[in-house]
Amino acid sequence: MRCSEACRATKETAITVVLDLDGSGETAIDTGNGFFDHMLDALGRHGLLDLSVRAKGDLQVDAHHTVEDTGIVLGMAVAEALADKRGIARFATEVVPMDEALMLASIDISGRGACYWAAEVPIGAIESFDTQLAKEFFVAFAANAGLTLHIRQLAGENAHHLIEAAFKACGRALRGAVALDPRIEGRLPSTKGAL
Repeated sequence: MRCSEACRATKETAITVVLDLDGSGETAIDTGNGFFDHMLDALGRHGLLDLSVRAKGDLQVDAHHTVEDTGIVLGMAVAEALADKRGIARFATEVVPMDEALMLASIDISGRGACYWAAEVPIGAIESFDTQLAKEFFVAFAANAGLTLHIRQLAGENAHHLIEAAFKACGRALRGAVALDPRIEGRLPSTKGAL
């Protein structure tokens, strides 16, 4: 089973993530920020990840530390659950619509963690979630999961729709990239022999 638990505590946050890559989309999310909880739930459900996230952060300052640090810990959990990465599909791309918004997420589990964000999300707040934090989450997640993540806006203007479509697309792309391919069982999907 490809499961993991990752924890991280700083002066700003205390976060625990429990993850099963081969789950059914069952989630239990509590970050103290309702919109962010909703986004993590969407990522887990559409990624078919069994995902538990417990985060306590300095929300009296703002949600930045909680959102970014949750991305760090979720990335750590994904990297641990993938272990040696043998037999994975490695690459996946998904395009997800939400009303007028259309977002693409493309993943390569490359071992080189980076996020390439090409989205113009209107600056503002949804509940107490600063819309600029969506990018911060994905940057932290990709860096710590060791994956290359492209998120690209193809259409849209509503911040909620754009962000939610991005989380759903990322979940679905992650689901495809971590999937085990029986045709390459036990082998790394790499010409270098390393990921």
